[in-house]
Amino acid sequence: MNTELINRLIYKKATPEDVDALVAVRLQVLRTVFKLNENADLTDVEKATYDYYKVALLDGSHTAYLVFDEDCVIGVGGICYFQVMPMPYDPSGKRAYIMNVYTDEKYRGNGIAGKVVNLLIEDSKSHGVTHMSLSSTEMGRPLYEKFGFVTENGAMIYRAPKS
Repeated sequence: MNTELINRLIYKKATPEDVDALVAVRLQVLRTVFKLNENADLTDVEKATYDYYKVALLDGSHTAYLVFDEDCVIGVGGICYFQVMPMPYDPSGKRAYIMNVYTDEKYRGNGIAGKVVNLLIEDSKSHGVTHMSLSSTEMGRPLYEKFGFVTENGAMIYRAPKS
């Protein structure tokens, strides 16, 4: 772990002014996850993502964190909030989906994604969420398991411990 690097990174909760940066990183995440080349046409996805962030960051249905090394975005993570029908084990029905956790290749292995996931979990607590899910690559699975996520029916699930 590069201590000098870690000390200069800035973790910022995204605001509507950060939409362009969020969209750019989201497109990079999609290119990486889906193994798309740089020439793949993502015009429709780009516009829909922009529209999504403009609404969701304002209405609180999405929280995102950007990680900066000086003025360069090198990491990101987001969480979407939604409501489901109440269940006996979850009377609030408040749920969240973690997505877009990504660290630039050159910065991996320094705990950046772990810090972003921790920020997202803490944010979910402030929303009263006790159940979260996510989809993970094989590379990301051990990270999420450290936070208590388990694989169920092809997704990784987290249930907050009862207090």
